[in-house]
Amino acid sequence: MNELAVVIVNMDSGEDALRCVRSVLDSAGDIGLEVVVVDNDSHDGSEAAVVQAYPQVRLIKNRSNRGFPAAANQGMLATSSEFVLLINPDAEVTAGTLEGFLKVAHDHPGAGAVGALTRDPDGTVYPSARMVPTMGQGLAHTVLAPFWPDNPWSRAYRLASWDRTGERQVDWVSGSSMVLRRAALDAVGIFDERFFMYVEDMDLCTRMRAAGWEVWFSPELEITHVGGTATAGKRRMTFEHSKSAYAYFVKHHPSGPARALRPFVWTVLRSRAAVVSRLRGER
Repeated sequence: MNELAVVIVNMDSGEDALRCVRSVLDSAGDIGLEVVVVDNDSHDGSEAAVVQAYPQVRLIKNRSNRGFPAAANQGMLATSSEFVLLINPDAEVTAGTLEGFLKVAHDHPGAGAVGALTRDPDGTVYPSARMVPTMGQGLAHTVLAPFWPDNPWSRAYRLASWDRTGERQVDWVSGSSMVLRRAALDAVGIFDERFFMYVEDMDLCTRMRAAGWEVWFSPELEITHVGGTATAGKRRMTFEHSKSAYAYFVKHHPSGPARALRPFVWTVLRSRAAVVSRLRGER
């Protein structure tokens, strides 16, 4: 049995998908590896280019864009390794090895998820490991971040004062580069497919922590993430983010005063999406 399954959800990722798969294979070390690409109805030929260049990669081809959580679930259910690495097709392993990263998961037997250190293309560390904000912190971040990105509530949410040079437990890690323990997935379930894209990773980590599993960050593996290859400039994706944030709020605050605040929270999130989309010039 392979020690690690790698699942890549692809949609029109072009040359990035080839670079991603190449970096994964080159960084495997001595572990047994299975790579699965789940394609959400690409039209740029990127999925065909990957399997032509790397015949050992298994392709699952969807006839429509099922969204990230559903496609990632397909890949995870199609594999049986003890651990699964999710990595975005526009991400590339740039330092460390998958063998070393897998050792981190083994060293923390209570870890349901382990996130990698992620950098933007310019080398800046991206805050891929974050806290789950309280209701008040979340609203402050939502309202202020588009105009005042470095406000105290957004900084706290992003854990901005942390240099990310060492391992630590966190509330959640980004699905763009995370290792998941199969036993934890069996215990709490896979991604909630009510999320089409975004926030599904925070939801999964929240469920893991509620069930007693730990979520860890480790710089043992470094990823450079271009980000938004298939979604950049698309107004719909910005609004999908607001829908997912609202779905998380409803799911994890099902009763009490939060229930009465749902119309207000929805209005704030949609208003933010409209502002952000306008500032970015999205269509």
